[in-house]
Amino acid sequence: MNSLLSSLAISMRQNRGFYGALFLLSALYLLYNILHPRGFSSAVFVQNANESVAIVFVAMAQTIPVLMGGLDLSVGAVMTLASCIASVLVNGSPLQIVFGMIVTLASGTAFGFANGLIIVYGRLQPIIATLATGAIAMGLALFIRPKPGGDIDGDLNWALTNSLWDFVDTYQLFDPDAPWFQPIAWIPTPFLIIIVVAVVVWIPFRRTVTGRTIYAIGSAEGPAYMSGLPINRAKIAAFTLSGFFASCGGLYLAIQTASGNADITQAGAYTLNSIAAVVLGGTSLLGGIGGAIGSLIGALILRVISFYFRILSIDPLLQPLVEGLVLLAAVSLGAIGVLRVKNRLDLFR
Repeated sequence: MNSLLSSLAISMRQNRGFYGALFLLSALYLLYNILHPRGFSSAVFVQNANESVAIVFVAMAQTIPVLMGGLDLSVGAVMTLASCIASVLVNGSPLQIVFGMIVTLASGTAFGFANGLIIVYGRLQPIIATLATGAIAMGLALFIRPKPGGDIDGDLNWALTNSLWDFVDTYQLFDPDAPWFQPIAWIPTPFLIIIVVAVVVWIPFRRTVTGRTIYAIGSAEGPAYMSGLPINRAKIAAFTLSGFFASCGGLYLAIQTASGNADITQAGAYTLNSIAAVVLGGTSLLGGIGGAIGSLIGALILRVISFYFRILSIDPLLQPLVEGLVLLAAVSLGAIGVLRVKNRLDLFR
């Protein structure tokens, strides 16, 4: 028992940012449900989960470049491009729907792969390269969807944007009223999608040599290279995975809204919020510390803050001001580590 408590204490000291974000999220969401007229209900949970999926995936996409000490300014644009592609392809027969989803995810992944190639072999700074490729992604999105629209399969829209009960009932997988299923029937399907992708994709990737190399690059790229780690492969894999996560957000956004919209303002807002979510989740902007799960928590914190706008009836004209202050505070928190360094050379060790 003592050893378990000791291990927990060590973990909390080493991951203060993550546990702090988790505590803040719990406190904010608890208070939100207390204040909400229909708080602690399945309907509220489902609505909140639906509004959170896109920003969660974009935040996870941003995490991986940040872990290497860089930024990906194309994540919002790649998400938008994926949503526009999905609005065209995700309909028809079940086989056509699956094909459309695969093409959507593959397009975002391929875009991320191209980012990695440009950065590694073009020897460009990630922030500059992704600023340019993000503009290309938005151009492609506008070409596909010059006006908002699309045709997403209605059953898919209903099944993935409601509770597990609705998912099972829509596709008649089994009796949704079965007694054994009732304890979990209320769980929002969007929430389950996030958990499945994080568990199946991020956690195994983090444990691979490539995943550990990404952390090593963020901590000290020079020593990592001298140690023989696959630096170039890790950078390409990082941006490829970033593109995959961004396309997951775009695919879900298209399914949720049943349409595609090449909104430049929306893409920029998601990119900026993804950086704030990464910092709030305990990932250092200097690289080498943090993870996608922490960014997931950070994204949920940002989304819960926006939920308060509704229940507190905050003037819409003041909402951008509040969001801007939150973003500024989040980025400032990420700079605390730099301010604590007495010798600037320590930043490069």
